[in-house]
Amino acid sequence: MSALTESVSLEKRGDIALVIVDNPPVNALSHHVRQGILDGINAAVADDDVKAIVLTCRGRTFIAGADISEFGKPPQGPGLDVVQAAMENSSKPVITGIHGTSLGGGFEVAMCAHYRVSVPTAQFGFPEVKLGLLPGAGGTQRLPRVTGAAKALEMVAKGDPISAQEALDLGLIDDIVDDHEAGAVAFAERAVAEAMPLKRLRDLRDKVEADRADPGLFDDFRASIARKTRGFKAPEYNVQCIEAAVNLDDFDAGIAKERELFQELMRGTQSAAQRYYFFAERQAAKVPDVPRDTPQLDINSCGVLGAGTMGGGIAMNFANVGIPVTIVERDQASLDRGMSVIRGNYERSAARGSMPAEEVEKRLSLITPSLDRGDFAERDIVIEAVFEDLDLKKEVFEDLDRICKPDALLASNTSALDVNAIAAATTRPESVIGMHFFSPANVMKLLEVVRGDKTSDQIIATTMSLSKQINKIPVLVGVCHGFVGNRMLFMRGIEANKIILEGATPAQVDKVIYDFGFPMGPFAMSDLAGLDIGWKEETSTSSTVRELLCESGRRGQKNGRGYYTYDPQTRASTPDPEVEQMIRDFGAKQGIEQREVSDQEVLERCLLPMVNEGAKILDEGIAIRASDIDVVWINGYGWPVYTGGPMFWADTLGIDVVVDKINAYHQDLGGDHWAPADLWAKLVADGSPLHTAASG
Repeated sequence: MSALTESVSLEKRGDIALVIVDNPPVNALSHHVRQGILDGINAAVADDDVKAIVLTCRGRTFIAGADISEFGKPPQGPGLDVVQAAMENSSKPVITGIHGTSLGGGFEVAMCAHYRVSVPTAQFGFPEVKLGLLPGAGGTQRLPRVTGAAKALEMVAKGDPISAQEALDLGLIDDIVDDHEAGAVAFAERAVAEAMPLKRLRDLRDKVEADRADPGLFDDFRASIARKTRGFKAPEYNVQCIEAAVNLDDFDAGIAKERELFQELMRGTQSAAQRYYFFAERQAAKVPDVPRDTPQLDINSCGVLGAGTMGGGIAMNFANVGIPVTIVERDQASLDRGMSVIRGNYERSAARGSMPAEEVEKRLSLITPSLDRGDFAERDIVIEAVFEDLDLKKEVFEDLDRICKPDALLASNTSALDVNAIAAATTRPESVIGMHFFSPANVMKLLEVVRGDKTSDQIIATTMSLSKQINKIPVLVGVCHGFVGNRMLFMRGIEANKIILEGATPAQVDKVIYDFGFPMGPFAMSDLAGLDIGWKEETSTSSTVRELLCESGRRGQKNGRGYYTYDPQTRASTPDPEVEQMIRDFGAKQGIEQREVSDQEVLERCLLPMVNEGAKILDEGIAIRASDIDVVWINGYGWPVYTGGPMFWADTLGIDVVVDKINAYHQDLGGDHWAPADLWAKLVADGSPLHTAASG
């Protein structure tokens, strides 16, 4: 074996040359990998003793994709297109042996071989759309020539991988083998013995020519993904590339179109934001002051107190990964109702095909309903999911402290309350942590992990690891009212409720926020949650618009009347003139002058106080990194990922612009939430971006 570069070597087995990539952890297409593959192909072609060439990888995977750490940096040759051309134009058969994942650029390389074999567990796909990009090395042009446009559209515009068996059925690979390297060598020997033709996918035409006969194909596909891809550029650009493959006769013209659109996306803000988020999510799992080798508790059983919406969803997360759960309620009716909801959730998932039908009973069998908190005695973790009342939670933890075994992890699902006060109700505050699940808890990915002043490193390390085990995205935060997400949300609520008294309507505010990219605006969200959450008729004083709505019998979607009226069948919302008049009258009584409010002002007054509060959260050390705040808001509140989150978005506006606007609104409107964070002065002085800032 001879080394070609630091990551690629060349080996001969009889008359078969093996070009072997070993670039851990995922064999990314770094420049030295590209150079090594090119040198290996050229050397094998020039060697008269070599009859065929195998490209394969060591480690746990085939080439998993481009080296995205090189994005935005000066390019280092050779370009991937040069490597692909050497493979595709080789005078000797080139076979790839694939294991693990063949994704993005890795899949594009494999498609330039004359034949492909893989192990049964391999996966193939083009996930670039999830980074705001498209396959930029011929993937959008070769793929539809094999699969047809319909499947190609699905693969590139959605970005989900396919199995080896599906790849074989589609013609993307030529055989499934037990061992990727030995199988590829055996296939290469057969290719030589049988004088197999040198197949180039770029030369195939039958599938794309047939697709031309279906003029509605692309518009129908666009309509099918419109709701999920609203606001994103990359899905549409991927569709346009597949269109080019179908409609252009010349392969190279399609490549040129692909390259043009790729470069436009690469230069744009959306892809920069999505690539930033890709790293931010991974960074959030790292806790600088908790050593990586901190011993963790073994969590093999779980207790959940409360079988309501949150408690039931939390229980499902553990059952879904095979961890048995004891769920406790205060009365049989509540317990039965909670178990019925859990069953319904599972049955709907099975009906949609999200899980096999037999999984319903299997997962339900892992959830044991009970009326006795004493059943928590031997649970490894107990999560409280009772009503959001501090005195109640302190009483619960005092009880759990008495019941649970000494090494149990005790967690509160509080969304805003003082975890230190809750922990102080026990004799073991070091074992107490906040686990703020988001509703619905069995669906939403975010988990705010709230570290108390006395929470031990072992409990933090265990909770962060456990969160990933139950398929959540954990972000460690500190104790303050509302933590990170809700504390910032409160700021948006303040301004949204003020601005409707000045002349904006709830519908205008909601539309501005929706058009920005959120799934819904603040007033639609309030109607969905229920306007009467936390409202008590006996203590209501008509002092807010929300109280007025509740006093007039409006509860939101649950009874068809809130800020909007709702169609009983479709739940479609309609602005309510009566509510708008009620708001105007309320504002007039407070001496607030009505005026026309621009959409731009609505956007700034709703979002800039959140950014300002995020900077204060960093000042106070509540969040470890600005990027953690973005992870919270993208996964917990629907902030559009193509803007990168509130901190990254502020940088795209320009820190000077953001600071000037915050100062101006503070001067005009007053209020502590507009008082500029101390962090702004440092960032302006240093010329540093916000999204890279860290606490301390």
